[in-house]
Amino acid sequence: MPFETGTLVYANLTGIVKETNELIETTLEEKAKEYNVFDPTRKYNPRLIAIGERWVLEPVDEKLKEMSVGEKILLEIPPEKAFGTWDPSKVKIIPLRRLGERANQLKVGDEIEIDNKIGRVKLLASGRVHIDFNHKYSGKTILYEVEVIKELKEDSEKIEALFLRRIPIEKEKLKFSIQENTITFELPVELYLEEGLQIVKRALSNDIFKYLPNISKVIFLETYEKKTS
Repeated sequence: MPFETGTLVYANLTGIVKETNELIETTLEEKAKEYNVFDPTRKYNPRLIAIGERWVLEPVDEKLKEMSVGEKILLEIPPEKAFGTWDPSKVKIIPLRRLGERANQLKVGDEIEIDNKIGRVKLLASGRVHIDFNHKYSGKTILYEVEVIKELKEDSEKIEALFLRRIPIEKEKLKFSIQENTITFELPVELYLEEGLQIVKRALSNDIFKYLPNISKVIFLETYEKKTS
């Protein structure tokens, strides 16, 4: 049975550039090791996805609507539906002197920000730098392995998943209660001074209101205790 828009699921994803066999992303530890990009500092877990909400590439999102829990597919996405076709007009030639001290450190392949746009150095020659402002994977066909692991149905598991997506703490430190139409989060003390916490709390609240329509109030508790000598 197809998933409805807004359904929350956990899915494993692996994206690969067809032409170069480069791994773009994966949620699977064994895939990261297979492609020699394993990062021991990160956790490899299925990704939370809201079906139909563009949390992934549109063709992947559309295919997810047709899938069911336990199903696994390989999807081939052409450039125009992935990261776009390569546009030669987005390659700009800039005098090296404009980059100041950065110019001496540049090499082909480096990413650089110019005029609030990110590009990659394609060529350094004659006191000028050629910078490609196309997306890194523009013009490439992308292969995606997609497997739906679980559909989240209970309010408690949806709340946990939405919280950890916005605030990735250890699951054991997440404490909350549900009473009628209200969720109360008890925040761990190490979060109190996190930069941008207020913005994240607002974003999390909006997520909860959207994906748990029966909830109309979210409370965040911070508890301070007097230190005893």
